[in-house]
Amino acid sequence: MILVIKMTLKSFIWYILAGSRGGESRARIVKALKDRPYNANQLAEILKMNYKTVRHHLKVLKDAGIIVIMERKYGSVYTLSEEMEKIFEEFKEIWDKIG
Repeated sequence: MILVIKMTLKSFIWYILAGSRGGESRARIVKALKDRPYNANQLAEILKMNYKTVRHHLKVLKDAGIIVIMERKYGSVYTLSEEMEKIFEEFKEIWDKIG
């Protein structure tokens, strides 16, 4: 039997930030992308994180629907998804509680 759990984006954000390793790094990426779109190299530089680590977190965030790719090519540019933009204030509240 397969158990399917349906989560809202808000509850998934709780999981991504507080319920899993790397939550703080993912939150830092989300906060940076709120200001403007970046590629992985730019994020690694401004956040002072390892490039491969940033790429890993970008994949997790993209797979979760929190961010989207604006351009698909070398140096792809990432931005927040429409859904994440809508609940960004809730993200900040969550982050304030756990950050």
